[in-house]
Amino acid sequence: MPAGIRFFHIKLRTYNYFSKFHFLAVLGVVATGVKLDPANPLASAFQFALSDIGPKIFGLVLLAAALTSVIGAAYTSASFLRSFHPFFEKYNNIVIIVFIVFSTLVFVLIGKPVKLLILAGAFNGLILPVTLTAILIASQKKSIVGDYKHPKWMLVFGILAVIVTIFAGYMSLQGLGQLWNS
Repeated sequence: MPAGIRFFHIKLRTYNYFSKFHFLAVLGVVATGVKLDPANPLASAFQFALSDIGPKIFGLVLLAAALTSVIGAAYTSASFLRSFHPFFEKYNNIVIIVFIVFSTLVFVLIGKPVKLLILAGAFNGLILPVTLTAILIASQKKSIVGDYKHPKWMLVFGILAVIVTIFAGYMSLQGLGQLWNS
């Protein structure tokens, strides 16, 4: 298995374990009746559970997640670009470094990490309907799927899912202007 794919498998498994751990940790804290700080609920849960060292541990977990996400996103983006032009294949490592430097500059110059995360999440929500639409179209093309017959009921539910996700994506973009100006 290539190193890049192995890295993503490890990252995905780690993320899965940490997300379950965070959920159970916060559930355990909230179940005791503690009111979490709305400004930073996870950090306040860590502080309650682990005292003064809790926010520091939470910061380390958040730092590790951020570093692996930036590296993973840069690697994924560069992998997509490699299929477009031989230039990106030849200079793949440099493209990855440029993505990481660009991400760092955006963060340093714009700041507002929470707002940037919300913005990225909102735009990521627009990817699902585009991708699902492409898959549904491909599922109907004999040149792509051969003799496979995609069930009509799945096509109908897929189209409904596309409509719902387009609406959800549109709704998520509505408040971005207000969020950014606040």
